[in-house]
Amino acid sequence: MDIDMKINKVSDWVWEIPKTEKEGMQVPARIYASNTLLENMDKGVFDQITNVACLPGIQKYALCMPDGHWGYGFPIGGVAAFDIEDGVISPGGIGFDINCGMRLITTNLKIDEVKPRLRELINELFRAVPAGVGSKGILKVSVSEFKDIMKRGVDWCIEHGYGWPHDRERIEEYGCIPGADPSKVSEKAISRGINQLGTLGSGNHYLEIQLVTIENIFDAKTASVFGIKEKDQIVIMVHCGSRGFGHQIATDYLRVFDNAMKKYGMTVRDRELACAPFKSPEGSDYYKAMVCAANSAFVNRQVIAHRIRESFSKIFDTSAEKLGIEIVYDVAHNIAKTEKYKVNGKEKELLIHRKGSTRSFGPGRSELPEIYRNVGQPVIVGGSMQTGSYLLVGTERAMEETFGSTMHGSGRTMSRRAAKKKVRGDQLIKTMAKEGIIVKAVSMSGLAEEAGIAYKDISEVVETMDVLGISKKVVRLKPIGNIKG
Repeated sequence: MDIDMKINKVSDWVWEIPKTEKEGMQVPARIYASNTLLENMDKGVFDQITNVACLPGIQKYALCMPDGHWGYGFPIGGVAAFDIEDGVISPGGIGFDINCGMRLITTNLKIDEVKPRLRELINELFRAVPAGVGSKGILKVSVSEFKDIMKRGVDWCIEHGYGWPHDRERIEEYGCIPGADPSKVSEKAISRGINQLGTLGSGNHYLEIQLVTIENIFDAKTASVFGIKEKDQIVIMVHCGSRGFGHQIATDYLRVFDNAMKKYGMTVRDRELACAPFKSPEGSDYYKAMVCAANSAFVNRQVIAHRIRESFSKIFDTSAEKLGIEIVYDVAHNIAKTEKYKVNGKEKELLIHRKGSTRSFGPGRSELPEIYRNVGQPVIVGGSMQTGSYLLVGTERAMEETFGSTMHGSGRTMSRRAAKKKVRGDQLIKTMAKEGIIVKAVSMSGLAEEAGIAYKDISEVVETMDVLGISKKVVRLKPIGNIKG
């Protein structure tokens, strides 16, 4: 690791860059990582997280999770909390794919029942859930209906038959963040998003069938609360967001914020950190538009869940209810939300930016549904399609140390271009088949970009936060079938 900054060791898993290391830093920057993960982080992470520490109104620390890597403005894996009166909101701290997130779904099926029909099931899911660049969904809505979706989120889906009433309890913010205002969304954004509901998109987004094995259950009691009760159980994971809709909203407001910074006499160390005071007209407008995209992303994953239920019912010739196809939880990992935390002994409402970071609320938090309030929030962490994923649980320690946040995945170590130079998609499909994983992809080059070698060791990333008590391991999930854009 070759960087021109002093990094102090707080513990074996926590590192701090003092605010004296860069002019303008308002708070120190903290990085959560093992020695190995820290050594292998790209240099841009340290520059970016210290730039974040310079933003007005930031509280306590600028944080980087162990899956951190270079991103747009903020590092991916970045967390920052801002005073809602004096702080800012920044699209670079949220990401272009607003409310990109994870959804985990259980079934009562066992591997012996699924394995003989796995390829048939993957083919049916590939047909039912469109994937790839520019893919369009089966859900056809008018502009007025789309605006209703922006405001109502998953409640719209339930009302229109794309979900069960209790689904909303299993989704962050119950599937609808308040404050959406479709009048703050451009016509171009609407035109990009209106036909994409119920689609995966491309990049690292996926729909994956996974297996629970007995040796990979770390906390059987919590796993049971989350609906994972038996070995050899089959579950499904979905990773996607607001697609072109969120991307256009971010693009629109980055232009607005360029002018807003001049208006308010603000400067940032990196133009990608363009921002506006949260309470300003520009900041408020962006937040209201961002919430529109976030709610549409909840709907996107809900429609996909509906299609998963239909596909399993078709292949196994019985109802989704009898197959026990239930949502465990749905978590956002590209979002900004107002939440309450103690700062200097006093409870304070803050604007939390999570960019490639997942909420990790501990037990007792009122935002959690009653079914999970005694154990803590389910935290879904996606790995690469070759290495598996994790279901964790949030902790009280996260509330005290990281603004209720933890990592969101394994984190890239290799650029997409570099991965494509080392891996061929058609060969990767054969390799994964030998590993017991059936893959169906829209693009072979896109598949190559997501090879396991392009990512950090998911177990080491998860272990970092487990040792610290910020999120605790519940179950490791093994991939057996994957659909990629």
